[in-house]
Amino acid sequence: MTPNLVGILGIVALVILLFSRMWIGFAMAFVGFLGFAYLGGVGPAVGVLATVPYRVMADYIISVLPLFIFMGIIVSHARISEDLYNTGYKWVGQFPGGLAMATTVACAAFAAICGHSGAETVTIGKVAIPQMKKYQYDMALATGCVAAGGTLGILIPPSLGFIIYALLTEQSVGELFMAGILPGVLLATMFMLTIFVITKRRPEAAPPGPKSSFKEKILSLRYTWATLALFLLIMGGIYMGI
Repeated sequence: MTPNLVGILGIVALVILLFSRMWIGFAMAFVGFLGFAYLGGVGPAVGVLATVPYRVMADYIISVLPLFIFMGIIVSHARISEDLYNTGYKWVGQFPGGLAMATTVACAAFAAICGHSGAETVTIGKVAIPQMKKYQYDMALATGCVAAGGTLGILIPPSLGFIIYALLTEQSVGELFMAGILPGVLLATMFMLTIFVITKRRPEAAPPGPKSSFKEKILSLRYTWATLALFLLIMGGIYMGI
C-alpha cells in the first residue's frame, strides 16, 4: 500500500475506535504505532513508542498542568464559585434571564483562575442549575448557558489549552494568555446578549429574580477579592518571570 492509502486507512480506523468509545489518547497512539510499524518497521515503531511519550511529558512546561488542575480543585472546594455566582446574581439577577447571565459572568470570572473547561462547567453548574430550577427556568436554556459558559475556561487565561498549544508550537505562554483576554470577554458578552434576545422572545423561559439594592450590589463585590488576587498573582507572576 502507498503511504497515502495507509494514512487514509489510519484515519478510518481512528474514527472507528473513537466511536467504539476507546480513550482518545490510546486510540491515536494505537493507530499511529500500527501505521509507523507498517511504513518503517516494528523496531523503529517500538523505539518511537519508548521515547516520544517520555520526551513530551518530561518537558518543563508540562509540569504546570497538574498544578493548574490542583489549583482548580482547591478553588472549587473553597466555594469561590458560589461567591462569584452570588455576586453576578446581585448585579443582573433582576433582569429577565438574569440568573443565566449571572452564570455567564461567574463562568468568565472562574475561568480567570481555573483554566479547565470541564472543571469550570461542573463547579459552576452545581451552584447555578439548582437556582435556575428554583425560579422555573427552561432547562434547555439553563444547561445551555452553563455548557457555553464553561468553554470560557479554555480561552480566558490562565488556560491549560494555551499551555499545551504553546508547547506544541513553541510560542510564548504569556503572549497567548494576553491574546485570550479580549476574545474571552467578547465571547462572554455575546453569550449574555444571546440570553437577552432569547428572554425577550420567550419571557416565560427565564423569569426575573428578586431585585437587589445598589448597596447590596456594592457589598457583594467584597466576595470577589480572592478571585482578583489569584488572577493577578498568576498573571503577574508569569510576566514578572517568577
